[in-house]
Amino acid sequence: MTFLDTPAESPLYAAETGPVPNYLRVFALRPEAYAGWEHLAGSVRDGMDLRRYELVTLAAARRLGSDYCTLAHTKVLRDRFYDEPQLRAIVADHHRAGLDPVDVAIMDFADRVAADPTAVTSEDAAVLREFGLSDADVLQIVLAVCIRRFFSGVLSAVGAVPDEALRA
Repeated sequence: MTFLDTPAESPLYAAETGPVPNYLRVFALRPEAYAGWEHLAGSVRDGMDLRRYELVTLAAARRLGSDYCTLAHTKVLRDRFYDEPQLRAIVADHHRAGLDPVDVAIMDFADRVAADPTAVTSEDAAVLREFGLSDADVLQIVLAVCIRRFFSGVLSAVGAVPDEALRA
């Protein structure tokens, strides 16, 4: 689960109908931080097409080495957008998965931002503009990656283990 002692009871658990996810157990120690995260993440997610948001998040989570977030977001992609073979191809190599070139470019950009935000250049953003993305679209990708850096970092730093439901 995590190496932190997490509470058995929390207002964060109230909406859960099954087992409480490990990430919620971690944030039960600071529910107000989770509320802030939810607000920020929702505003970023609502500013993008959900499929694109999930592809960006998958690319970032993989680069960050977050099994928890990788599994969670591949589940969303599988449940809502891709069948199992398509998703396996995307995870194995998004360049050869039959994605639209704009989606490949977005995932490449997300990977670069996740790896080292200080190394991103105007030329990296120009590649996205060539596909018709606006500066607001580029910022949305950066925001999605950077909030993933936060959330994945918290879960990794406290040893949160992906839930069994995600591993299935």
